Amino acid sequence: MTDERCDRTRRRSTPTTEPPGRPPAAAALTTPTGILGAAGSASQTARLACVTTIRPGVDRAARHAVAARTEALFRASGALREGHFALKSGRHGDAYVEKFAVLSDPAATSELCAFWAADYGGRTGGARVDLVAGPTTGGVILAFETGRLLGTRAIFAEEVRPDDGAIRREFRRGFRIEPGERVLLVDDILTTGGSLLAMIPAVEAMGGEIVGCHVLVDRSGEPRSTIDSPTTGRRYPLHSLWRLALPTYEPGPDSCPRCAAGDPVQAPGSTGTAARPASAIS
Repeated sequence: MTDERCDRTRRRSTPTTEPPGRPPAAAALTTPTGILGAAGSASQTARLACVTTIRPGVDRAARHAVAARTEALFRASGALREGHFALKSGRHGDAYVEKFAVLSDPAATSELCAFWAADYGGRTGGARVDLVAGPTTGGVILAFETGRLLGTRAIFAEEVRPDDGAIRREFRRGFRIEPGERVLLVDDILTTGGSLLAMIPAVEAMGGEIVGCHVLVDRSGEPRSTIDSPTTGRRYPLHSLWRLALPTYEPGPDSCPRCAAGDPVQAPGSTGTAARPASAIS
C-alpha cells in the first residue's frame, strides 16, 4: 500500500470533529418513541426534549389544580366540620368531612366524577371500563354518575353482617359482573380503606378485573398509591382527588385529646348527629 493510499484510509477512519456543543451529525438519538437517526432534524430533537421534560410538570400541575378545585367544592358546601367525632372506622377525630354536603349538589357531584371519567375511555387513551361500582351509601351516587359520564353500567355493593360477625360487602338485587369485565371502583372518603377492602373480594369473586380504585378525599394521612386485596393479595392502583391530613385517634382519654378534654362526641352520618359525652363512646 502506498503512502498516498494509507493517508486516504486514515482520513476515512478518523471521526469527524464537530463544533463544540453539537452532537455528531450521524449520531442516533434515543427517544421515548424510538431511535431518531441522522435524518432527524434539530427541531425534531428539540421538540422531543421539551415534551419529555415538560410532561411530568404538566401532570403535577393538573393534579394540583384538581385537588384545589375539589377542596373549593368541599369548602363551599360546608363539608369540612370541626368538633369531636366518632368516625365510621371506629376511630375519633377532631375534624369531619361530610361528603353528603357535596353529593347533595348534582352539579358539584358531576364535576368531581368527571375528573375520574377523564382518566378512562377511548378519547384519552385510558384503560377501558365496562362497569363502575361503589359501596353504599355515598359510593352509589358516585358510581352511577361516573357510569353515566362513561356510558357504562353502574352497580353498588351493600354491607352485610353474617353470623360470624365479619363485615363484608355483596352485590345484591340481581347485580352481576361478568368474568373479565373491567371494573372501576369509586368511593367518597378514605380513612382506613375498609369500604374498598370489603368491595375488592366481591368483585374478584365474580371474575371482574379491577382497573383502578378512586376516592374523592384521602384523609388517611398515609401517602398510599395502591391497595391490596385481602383475599388474593393482588395490588391495585389507588387514586384520590384531594389528600387531606386529618389525624384520627383511638377512642379514650389516653389517646384522643378531645376525649381527654371531656368534649361531647358526635356520631355523624347515618349513625346520627347528636352530641354525646366522651364517656359514652368506648
